[in-house]
Amino acid sequence: MILNSENKTALITGASSGIGLAVAHNLASNGWRIIGLGRDASRVQEARRSIGERVGQGASIDMVIADLSIMAEVMRAAREIESLTDKIDLLVNNAGGIPAERVGTIDGLEHTFAANHLGPFLLTRELLPLLKRSLSRPQIINVASVAHRFVKDMLWDDLQLEAKFDAGAAYAQSKLANILFTRKLASHLKDEGIYVNAVHPGLIKSNFWTHGNWFIKAMYRLSRPFSLTPEQGADTILWLSGKSNPGTGGYFHKRKLARLTAAAQSDDGAERLWRVSEKLLSNIAL
Repeated sequence: MILNSENKTALITGASSGIGLAVAHNLASNGWRIIGLGRDASRVQEARRSIGERVGQGASIDMVIADLSIMAEVMRAAREIESLTDKIDLLVNNAGGIPAERVGTIDGLEHTFAANHLGPFLLTRELLPLLKRSLSRPQIINVASVAHRFVKDMLWDDLQLEAKFDAGAAYAQSKLANILFTRKLASHLKDEGIYVNAVHPGLIKSNFWTHGNWFIKAMYRLSRPFSLTPEQGADTILWLSGKSNPGTGGYFHKRKLARLTAAAQSDDGAERLWRVSEKLLSNIAL
C-alpha cells in the first residue's frame, strides 16, 4: 500500500519485529519520519538497520528502548520521544505479548495487563500533547485481537489474576482492554480532531507466540500454515493511516468494521476500565 506523506511523524511501538516493523518499513518508504519503540536493544538496532537499508539515505529513523510493562520506563520513553519531535501524526500501539506463566512486575501488576494495556494507556496519555500539535488529522491505532472474544468480560474482581492465573484469559482480557480503551479515548478526543480506532490484524507469522506456554505454542504451530505475513497483518493499519476520515471508535479487520462482543461494546465497561487504570497509575511512583 502506498501512502503519501508531507513530513509526517509516526510513533510505532513494537517496531523491532513483526507487524510493527512492517508498518515502519512501509511508512518510511513513503517519506514518513519513524520513531520506533522496542524493548530489546539488539532487535531495535537490527530494525533500524533494516529500515535504513530499505529506504536509503532519505530515511529518518529514531529508535527508543523501553519495556512497556514498567511504568517508569514508559514515562522515560515519553520524555525521550518529546525530545525527538514536536508533533506526532500517527501513534500505533502495536507492542504486546502473551505469557507462559504469571509474572509480577516491579509495579505490582500482572505482566500481561501491564504490558498490553496499562503501559500503552500511559504512553498514549503522555503523548497526547504531541498528537494535538499535528498539522494533519492525527490518528491513534491500537492493535487488538479477536482473542477479546475468548473472555466474557474484564475480570473485574481479579484484574491482576492473583487468585487464579490462566495465560489465555490474561491475554484475552488485555485485548478486550485495548478495545475498551479505544472506545473511551475516541469519545474523550472526539472534539479534538484525533481519530482513535482498534485493529485485529489476524494470526501472524512472527516471534509473538514464543513466550507463550506449551499449549499456546502448540496451537500456533498447528495454525502456522494458515497464518499471515507481518506485511499482510499490517494492511488494515496502513489502510486506516491513509484515510483522511477513518471515523473514530471502531474495531477493524480486513479493512472492515468487525463484530464485537457485548463486553467490548460496553460504554460502562470502557468508563470503568478508564477509572481503574487511572487509579492504578496514581498508586505507582512515576
